[in-house]
Amino acid sequence: MLNKNSMLSGVILGLIVPALAWFTFNVLYKGVVLLHKPAIPYLVALGINLFIIRVCFKKNMDDTGRGVMLTTFVCVILILVFKIRLA
Repeated sequence: MLNKNSMLSGVILGLIVPALAWFTFNVLYKGVVLLHKPAIPYLVALGINLFIIRVCFKKNMDDTGRGVMLTTFVCVILILVFKIRLA
């Protein structure tokens, strides 16, 4: 069901790092703001996801890379809406 090169495995892989960032900074360190910018931990997590996308495409795991890319775009939109709050 969950083989190495599938969109579902990419979505799961893409959710791991942002979920860890959310758990760390909203549950364990609630209220801690780095450099007066609340979105920094999430943007670092998305940078790690971009590195994962690069590795997936270099190893010809296109479907997995697309799944990670999908979750990265969704996470960016959620960060823009809930953390940065553009005017």
